[in-house]
Amino acid sequence: MEDTNKRRFLRRAGIAALIGGLATGIGAKAWAQGGPGPGYGPHGRGAMGGPLDPAKMSQHIERRVKHFAVEIDATPEQTAKLVAIAKSAAQEVQPLRQKMQEARKRGMELLSAPTVDRAALERLRSEQIQAADAASKRLSQALADAADVLTPEQRKKAAEHLQKRKGWQRGGHMHRG
Repeated sequence: MEDTNKRRFLRRAGIAALIGGLATGIGAKAWAQGGPGPGYGPHGRGAMGGPLDPAKMSQHIERRVKHFAVEIDATPEQTAKLVAIAKSAAQEVQPLRQKMQEARKRGMELLSAPTVDRAALERLRSEQIQAADAASKRLSQALADAADVLTPEQRKKAAEHLQKRKGWQRGGHMHRG
């Protein structure tokens, strides 16, 4: 029984590592920061609260996924599928990102008002949780789709590669490779 638990833990750890790596590959950090990376607006970020340039975001995603695909020896066909999965997820998550930025602005307005409206703050909090949950579900779906494209050996390589880098563990900040 103990051996089964150990295997289950190792499998889950491997999946978590894969998720971290693929999230890097599809630009989760870019979405969170508001831009596709260095050179996109001041300090490597998009215009504060502004929309991302879809072409730049698409290029960034493709570059990151292809880099990751090389690390795990993905075939050209697998790489193309991974790029398509990542771009689709990015397009679907982008409106949620905008909603979350608007909610952050609304929260600042509520907190800076002469009287704090606790009910409005609670509604806003609930809406943000729903938006984050929707984004999380879509990214989880994309990660599962990407994992289906890879072989077990490639998923293992992905976990090993990420374990060496350990960038995905640094206080929520992912290492840029």
